[in-house]
Amino acid sequence: MADTIQPEISKQEVEHVGQKKPQLRYAWYVLVVLTVMYMFSFVDRQILSLLVPWIKRDLRVNDTLIGLLAGFAFALFYTLVGLPIGRLADSRSRRNIVGISVFLWSIFTAACAGAKSFSTLFLARIGVGIGEAGLGPAAYSLIADYFPKERVGRAISFYYFGLFLGQSLALLVGGIAVDSLANTAGTTLPILGKIAGWQITFLIVGLPGILVALLALTIREPRRKNMLLTAEGKPVKTSFKEAMRQIRLRWQSFVGISAGMIFQCTCNAAVGIWVPNYFLRVHHWTGAQTGKALAFIMILFACSGMYFGGFLSDRWQQRGVLDGPIRVALLSGAGILLFMTPATLVPNPYVSLALLAVGMFLLTFPMGTSVAALQLIFPNQIRGQVAALFLFVLNLTGGSMGPLLPGVLNDHVFHNENMVGVSLAITLGVASVLMLVAFSLTMRPYRFHYRMMEEVVGK
Repeated sequence: MADTIQPEISKQEVEHVGQKKPQLRYAWYVLVVLTVMYMFSFVDRQILSLLVPWIKRDLRVNDTLIGLLAGFAFALFYTLVGLPIGRLADSRSRRNIVGISVFLWSIFTAACAGAKSFSTLFLARIGVGIGEAGLGPAAYSLIADYFPKERVGRAISFYYFGLFLGQSLALLVGGIAVDSLANTAGTTLPILGKIAGWQITFLIVGLPGILVALLALTIREPRRKNMLLTAEGKPVKTSFKEAMRQIRLRWQSFVGISAGMIFQCTCNAAVGIWVPNYFLRVHHWTGAQTGKALAFIMILFACSGMYFGGFLSDRWQQRGVLDGPIRVALLSGAGILLFMTPATLVPNPYVSLALLAVGMFLLTFPMGTSVAALQLIFPNQIRGQVAALFLFVLNLTGGSMGPLLPGVLNDHVFHNENMVGVSLAITLGVASVLMLVAFSLTMRPYRFHYRMMEEVVGK
């Protein structure tokens, strides 16, 4: 078969023999740059939630319209635009895609400052979603090419630090800005004219991203690895039809990992939305108490859990345990079931926090390794498309079910908002069991597809 020819070693690659350490140091530099970009994307994504009271007051909108701004305007275009950008990442400069993406979402975040109506703010938020759609697929592909495959799990887990760091930075910087500016009379600026204090917050978090976008110029486009080659040793040009054929060849692994991560994402989203409300409603904590406690858990336990999950997956694969990423995900599902599910059922809030800390450490295990697992079994030519499709599925399913299910149980089953702890426990318990089932069924096909990829492109 034409696409099973081993890749030839070029003169340039021979010249890099013995230079592994310098190359790896630069790879870590690129990873840090991408993580900083990911962090800024979450700052720009989350800042809206801090400004809701003032947006409602000045633009005269209700909670339903706020929900559209925070969810639909961003998520739908983020997921849909991500698919064609993922295809571009497989054939065009990923460095340029990353730089343009950061520039676009930063400009549109700053543009939110000029919104005079719901419709203009809605359009600006669409722009933020379109801009951020390009980072993930291009970043995953870059990381997979910069790092040896036995370190890809750790590397992508490190990249995911940006998620929690960005959320924390949004709370910190955004909170200070809101307290200082939101209730001021506002100011008059060139082009934008007179703007309210809360609108200045969008400028504060948006404009620095333009400088961050310039960091893309320091990234060198790496040689693409694991390419499908023709009989003449040239890279196969993959059409969309061929990309779909490659996904069908590995459908058990793709569907299994996606299904398992849908339920992990459900747990993650449910915890993010409803755990703070649990402490506020059930234990009557203040917002400051709740925020500080959960921010500590998020930074310390969530970030360390992601990195340890990546480390464990890579270590297993180095020792020949090919399904290392799947085993890491199984540990995560068990941890959610054993620690997080009972966390909101115990009467003591400090015992609850302790259980949540352990649960959060385990919950984040597969967030990077699942992406790495898919990158390792697909040819380079379609990795961006696979990543975009994976993110598309997660955002439209788990990201929606997590916030929705506990609320539905509160309103329509228990008819009591103070039952949020029980509703959350039911959601986490069911989702974690389904996560365990999905990943258990994926272990065998993943091992097969991993070996198949090695036969196609070499170890």
